Amino acid sequence: MESSSDLMIGMESRLVLMCIDAATQSRDTVEKWRRQRRTIERMPSQLAEALLRRLLRRRLLYPSLLEVFKRSVEEIDLRGENHVDAEWLAYLGAFRYLRSLNVADCHRINNSALWALTGMTNLKEVDLSRCSKVTDAGIRHLLSIPSLEKLCISQTGVTGDGVTLLASLTNLSVLDLGGLHITDQALSSLQVLTQLQYLDLWGSEISNTGAALLKMFPKLSFLNLAWTKVTNLPNLSSLACLNMSNCTIHSLLEGVGNKAPLTKLILSGATFFDVSEALLYVQTSFLSFLDLSNSSLMRFFFLPYMSALNYLDLSGTPMGDDGVEQIACVGANLRYLNLNKTRVSSAGVRILAGHVPNLETISLSQTATDDLAISYISMMPALKVIKLGSMCIKGFINQVGAEPVPSLTALKNLQFLEKLDLDETQIRDAALCPLSTFRGLSHLSVKSASLTDMSLYHLSSIQKLINLSIHDAVLTKTGLDSFTPPATLRVLDMRGCWLLTKDVLLEFCKRYSNIELRHELVHILPSETDGFPSTSRVSSKTLKSKQKLGKQAILSSNSLKDMFIDQRLKYSREELLALQFSSMSLAPSDGRGYLMPE
Repeated sequence: MESSSDLMIGMESRLVLMCIDAATQSRDTVEKWRRQRRTIERMPSQLAEALLRRLLRRRLLYPSLLEVFKRSVEEIDLRGENHVDAEWLAYLGAFRYLRSLNVADCHRINNSALWALTGMTNLKEVDLSRCSKVTDAGIRHLLSIPSLEKLCISQTGVTGDGVTLLASLTNLSVLDLGGLHITDQALSSLQVLTQLQYLDLWGSEISNTGAALLKMFPKLSFLNLAWTKVTNLPNLSSLACLNMSNCTIHSLLEGVGNKAPLTKLILSGATFFDVSEALLYVQTSFLSFLDLSNSSLMRFFFLPYMSALNYLDLSGTPMGDDGVEQIACVGANLRYLNLNKTRVSSAGVRILAGHVPNLETISLSQTATDDLAISYISMMPALKVIKLGSMCIKGFINQVGAEPVPSLTALKNLQFLEKLDLDETQIRDAALCPLSTFRGLSHLSVKSASLTDMSLYHLSSIQKLINLSIHDAVLTKTGLDSFTPPATLRVLDMRGCWLLTKDVLLEFCKRYSNIELRHELVHILPSETDGFPSTSRVSSKTLKSKQKLGKQAILSSNSLKDMFIDQRLKYSREELLALQFSSMSLAPSDGRGYLMPE
């Protein structure tokens, strides 16, 4: 039961949201309160920032309006806003208390725009990532801000000479230089930055010589050397997170002194000269996060020594059922396990059952597992997310001398299950019937050309469903008109359901204005249902031709039974044979509402 203080906080939050919503209805409402400048200037920073974000999201924020926020706002996030230019920064340069500015991916920001930031005394964080027009000249403007503690200039036009200038910003603790052509010499000039804790050098020209200089940063805890020429990394006693993805690795953290308390190790796509030598000096007792996806590893004998692991990504590796036993040895603490594109089969999943009591996410997409794996997955009691895309799942388990059993029924016992991915499987309508009893399921994704309107009927009973993606299904106007979405549904993604026309989709949005609808023909947000929904052009000739055929295929019907018969009209005889598609009305039933598998 909520306490009185909790209720008051909740009421206050709702009242604030209502006020912010009312203040950002239109340009007229904005102009009314803009004239009350003193009121806005006295607003607490948290509320002022919330109001500013809402204005930005509704495209009601313009440069001169920023002036009313200059005495209240401390953080501004404009990332990805392509209209932000020098005029915007001219106003932001007058913000007295601005502490953090993010203009990443704002491609109009250039060197002259940064001039407005010179001399700002409270500015501590600046993110210019992927602002390609920013060069060494722009860095010179930032040198007048000695308070800077965080600077991100990845994938900009800054050269090694510009990086050398950063040596004067001695308070820097976070420095992101990813994607810049930095040499060992440029890195050498930064040795005076002894406060550095976070250093990103991915894609640079750093070699083993430059890597040896990293010992000059005594507080370094995060290091990204992905896509570099570094093959040997010396012992860095303070390092907690290391990323050497897509590197050729000979040895990690070799050297004297206390071993780095490494908790996170990312080696995705790495090539190992000798795995025994490479990991010999890594202190494994603290390691909780390990990403070896798409690496060259063939053996996984080291896993049993990593007892603290809670995140393990082995996707795209040759991991097979025999290696699963090594995963089971450290399964007690595992929370996340990714085995996508491995050689693991249902037999391997069986080995895991009973050894991963705390596993919350399992991903088995594009593996050789089938419906039997689902019964073993049901023995993992803490699961919240299950990803089974592109697997040989039909939705039924055949039993000798007995009727087939719907395989998804086994997952009903997972009381914490929230997300289920069944994309690119062989699931049909009847296989989805058990999902109607899943009380905690909030996100569901299915993709199959064998699904029809009956799937919508089954899924409408999932009580807590928030996000539903049903792709490439044979959905019609009749089925969508009959669909009563759960009261909790907020997103409905029906891309690839080409029998649905734009008019049908818009009609659905009028009935359910609180649902965001996604389709090739329209993408409608809840706030747009009374305004002008955004429509996307259909560029695919295939989709256009299918729409034309679909209109001919849709006949008037008064029942779901008639509707299913009509679906076959859109296919040629050859397509029907290829899909092995038969309508529900012609399929034999087991007497309990399930279709019998063919």
